[in-house]
Amino acid sequence: MGNSFGQIFRITTFGESHGPAIGVTIDGCPAGLEIDEAKIQADLDRRRPGQSKITTQRKEPDTFEILSGIFESKTTGTPICLVIRNKDQKSKDYSHIADSFRPSHADYTYQEKYGIRDYRGGGRSSARETATRVAAGSIAKQLLQENGITFHAFVSQVGDLKLLKPYLELDLSKTDDNIIRCPDEEMAAQMIDLIDKTRKVRDTIGGVVTGVIKGVPVGLGEPVFDKLHAELGKAMLGINAVKGFEYGSGFEGVKLNGSEHNDAFINNKGTIRTKTNHSGGVQGGISNGEDIYFNVAFKPVATIMIDQDSVDKDGNEVKVTGKGRHDPCVVPRAVPIVEAMAALVIADYYLISRTNKLQT
Repeated sequence: MGNSFGQIFRITTFGESHGPAIGVTIDGCPAGLEIDEAKIQADLDRRRPGQSKITTQRKEPDTFEILSGIFESKTTGTPICLVIRNKDQKSKDYSHIADSFRPSHADYTYQEKYGIRDYRGGGRSSARETATRVAAGSIAKQLLQENGITFHAFVSQVGDLKLLKPYLELDLSKTDDNIIRCPDEEMAAQMIDLIDKTRKVRDTIGGVVTGVIKGVPVGLGEPVFDKLHAELGKAMLGINAVKGFEYGSGFEGVKLNGSEHNDAFINNKGTIRTKTNHSGGVQGGISNGEDIYFNVAFKPVATIMIDQDSVDKDGNEVKVTGKGRHDPCVVPRAVPIVEAMAALVIADYYLISRTNKLQT
């Protein structure tokens, strides 16, 4: 249970970090969509390990295979299945924690819930699983791009280093110009230096990824339990290491009075818009046509190369030391994951909206 996401555009992921492969099945994708496989691979390359000095050095090419649902580069309307073979597992790196629980990992909770756990790289709880979401999200992005909807995510904070410029003042096309994926060159250099220093003392650090969705039509989302921002929050909080989500003005909005925070409506050449966008593109759980923007907070990676106190499965006190290859900061590789999960949400609600219109 809990391996599927979405209602109409629905994905189910499978596989473990150190198993033969990971993969995803996508159901509900409309037939006839032209699929650019190079775009899927490009998104996977942005997430894959071993891409720079500030990411894990596990070397996975993350090339994908299409098993079903796409014929002559077009979707057939049947379930799409993509598989990514694992190539660079080093399971021996995890033998020392076969019976011990790593602090702030899922080791203990998995053991208690299932009575068994795959300790090799965390098994199913590993962030390796997110590669399948990126592949599915890339197809969702291609579906939505045909309808003028685009997705942009970037690193806006690492530790105490915070990019204070609003996204409207940034050139988001420069996000991938550096290894941290921050579109501000000066701040990017500082962030990279901070992560590198943290890595050298065998520790980790957290950060924030900002997401921006442009071109969303008015009317996506439901007014009560399936609010659009609630589903985006669920999608983001379901990503490994995420500790917080805010959209629009978020927590900073509490500092404003209602008279300052309200988004006044205006008539812009015959189109109703809002003068400001503290609402973050969503009002009453439904998109209002403005940009949707949000922040996703990622904790410091739990695996650190420093001795930590813990216990084994029998309750005996032990010392646990991280081994293997791990990210000193997860946010550079999280950027395409945030984009993918946002695309999966919007694709689902776009198809729901289209279905509802056909029924009326």
